[in-house]
Amino acid sequence: MVLEAHLASYACHSACTQGRRHPEAPAPTRTEYQRDRDRIVHSTAFRRLVYKTQVFLNHEGDLFRTRLTHSLEVAQLGRSIARSLRLNEDLVEAICLAHDLGHTPFGHAGQDALNECMADHGGFEHNLQSLRVVDTLEDRYPAYDGINLTYETREGILKHCSRRNAEQLEAREPGGVGRRFLLGQQPSLEAQLCNLADEIAYNAHDIDDGVRSGLITLEQLRDVPLFDRYRAQAQNDYPHLAQSEGRRRLLSEAIRRMLSEQVYDVIDATRAALAEHAPADVEAVRRLPALVGFSQAMRAQSQVLKRFLFQSLYRHPQVMQTTDRARQVVRDLFAIYQAYPREMPPVQAGWALDGDDARRARTVADFIAGMTDRFAAREHERLTGQRLLA
Repeated sequence: MVLEAHLASYACHSACTQGRRHPEAPAPTRTEYQRDRDRIVHSTAFRRLVYKTQVFLNHEGDLFRTRLTHSLEVAQLGRSIARSLRLNEDLVEAICLAHDLGHTPFGHAGQDALNECMADHGGFEHNLQSLRVVDTLEDRYPAYDGINLTYETREGILKHCSRRNAEQLEAREPGGVGRRFLLGQQPSLEAQLCNLADEIAYNAHDIDDGVRSGLITLEQLRDVPLFDRYRAQAQNDYPHLAQSEGRRRLLSEAIRRMLSEQVYDVIDATRAALAEHAPADVEAVRRLPALVGFSQAMRAQSQVLKRFLFQSLYRHPQVMQTTDRARQVVRDLFAIYQAYPREMPPVQAGWALDGDDARRARTVADFIAGMTDRFAAREHERLTGQRLLA
């Protein structure tokens, strides 16, 4: 492909992919990573992200981010940075769009609750679940389970993995996506970039949603230098935005400037790291320290912003009240499906009834993790007669 001719030597070239678990003939008009992206976009799990929580539950407002809009914003940031660094944009986009496919309903509250429920059966972690979705749970193809993505996309999806889980992955797939965790190696630069783009995106849009919701204010954000510097710049350039009717635009302009500065910082810091270590190819990248990142100054400022959001937004009493109810919904659903598998659809019920306790629990976890917020709330009301969430 013409575009891949412009990639750096340390980028992932689709012609050099480590391949798919089930070999397939190349497509005549698309690279391997373009095929991955297209399969992700057409997956059932991707469509479900539109009704899965980022911070605010789906019923709390039409304009708050969902997992779907978050994934699109991550992909946009990732591609912008990848282009400047001569990395593979298509691979970056595929990983970014897929990174939350395994996330539960109700955001991290749902994940924490499901992890507690699965404590005796290996736990639950959404990165591992995202890999499980694309490897096993999607059922679109007659020849295999999953959507048969390339090694490089699957590697990027699995951002974190415990040693125990990595050993299990390695036993099932020797030399596969679990091995780097056992060897202490890095993933591709494209995967490293997606991880950072995720952080940049959610920090920025959580400020936007937090202020829009009324749970945090521009005045509170004066304590966050990374944001307030750009708020002050924007207000200085456009003094009329200080009036109440201009605050929406002031917020947007400050976030836009903050995002731009973080993107430029990542590009500059990563170029410096690449110049220092001079990796010849992707395999050299894997043996080096992480190369995609902020400068030390930007990392410190980003940490201040993250602490502010944790304390002022994610732990806000109104958010906590909702997430406590969401955890209860997940716990109740898990207990009911465990005791009464036939309350699930026939396919899942059959898997649960035909297996041992571990298989039943994993089947229940898969079913719950695949739910949207509103479906989980409706199922809980159907099964318990309680309406914990509007």
